[in-house]
Amino acid sequence: MARLPDHLTIGELSRRSGVAASALRFYEDVGLLEASRTTGNQRRYARHMLRRIAFVRAAQRVGLSLDEIRTALSTLPDGRTPTKADWQRVSQAWTTRIDQQIADLERLKLKLTSCIGCGCLSLRTCALSNPDDVQAGAGPGPAWLPTEENAGHTRD
Repeated sequence: MARLPDHLTIGELSRRSGVAASALRFYEDVGLLEASRTTGNQRRYARHMLRRIAFVRAAQRVGLSLDEIRTALSTLPDGRTPTKADWQRVSQAWTTRIDQQIADLERLKLKLTSCIGCGCLSLRTCALSNPDDVQAGAGPGPAWLPTEENAGHTRD
């Protein structure tokens, strides 16, 4: 098998990573990837950007925000391919965050078949759990499930 060149065009990076060129440009715009430019102003990506793309995609799949991903990637070394130790350091920082997300999903799973606290009053139990839609005062959305807006104000 032929070895990839040290720098890839956006098309080559897209084919190799499985990520659309438009997404790669977006990732670059928001600081997740870096590209150099040729004299003709064409993007060239260092081959190790493939690992960053894989990392971004995996992080997105587990629900991490682009800001969280960008912060983690900013701790990686510039100018060289990150080592296994670099990646382990970054991923360990997310253990607590992912554990919290798992716990949130478990709570959602338990409440999903009854009432998710939306304040809709469409289920018979909503009239018992939330008479006169008192949870509306907590704001929009699922007031009894953890969200960024109501963190720490959940009902078990």
